[in-house]
Amino acid sequence: MRGESTAGAITPITVRQGAFAFADDTPAHWIPHAPELAQMINGASFTMPHLEPFLVATLGEAAKLIEDPAVRREARDFCMQETQHYRTHRRFNDVILGQGYEVLAGIEAEMAAAYARLMQRPLAVRLAYAAGFEAMTLGLTDWLVGNRTTLFRGANPQVTSFILWHMVEETEHKLVAHDVYQAVSPGYWRRAFGVLHGSLDVIRWSRRCYRALLKADGRWRRPSSRLKVWWWAARFLMGTGPALLRAMVPGHDPRGVKDHPWVREWIAAHARDAKRGAPMPLIDTQSAAMPVPF
Repeated sequence: MRGESTAGAITPITVRQGAFAFADDTPAHWIPHAPELAQMINGASFTMPHLEPFLVATLGEAAKLIEDPAVRREARDFCMQETQHYRTHRRFNDVILGQGYEVLAGIEAEMAAAYARLMQRPLAVRLAYAAGFEAMTLGLTDWLVGNRTTLFRGANPQVTSFILWHMVEETEHKLVAHDVYQAVSPGYWRRAFGVLHGSLDVIRWSRRCYRALLKADGRWRRPSSRLKVWWWAARFLMGTGPALLRAMVPGHDPRGVKDHPWVREWIAAHARDAKRGAPMPLIDTQSAAMPVPF
């Protein structure tokens, strides 16, 4: 469904306050027809309260060195959006931890230590890592949004809406990490290495988390479940691989990356119809089309 993507004008970053509520009994297997995929997405969620504060701190530090007021404003709004993201992931993750997955606490402690060490690296290295990870999210968004009706049909609407909201905002701030890198520490080779460093490091931590989740389920050693994990991992790589390759091309600029029409529609509908301070409306996961929820 990648063919649905079309080019669109760059929209200003909007810091949205709508909260997602997760009941204590929100199922870990929130995609009933694909519990392995649900745990793989959960595994990625567990990385966010460690990765995203690192991104906020790195871009916040870099913003102080930027003369262009437009790029400084981009960095500020990026940090505010990412703060909303990791706080929401923390609430969701705490619900999962309370359902017998306490083993993740140890991995989280390792992630916290790893990102603390990464914060000691030169700013240019950290900015390249940030830009590399953000490049991967563009491919991930296109894949998740473009295949939403098959991936999330019948899934928990709160979690589905939360995940796709995060992906919409990843598209909205797709320029920021790249622009800040170019403003503070431009250079092709470091940026190209950052694509691998940032994306593969996050994939590695996500895998450690979802492997622990699936082991706790008793699924990791089942051949049928392992085949499904490999299948979903292959589809993920096919969805994100082109974005990573594009990001490694000299002269790459995210302004040339096409946005999915559903993302553009979500942003426009939120600006038009969202009520200030109200919870985010939920996607109808029973719908054959899963339209934007406004």
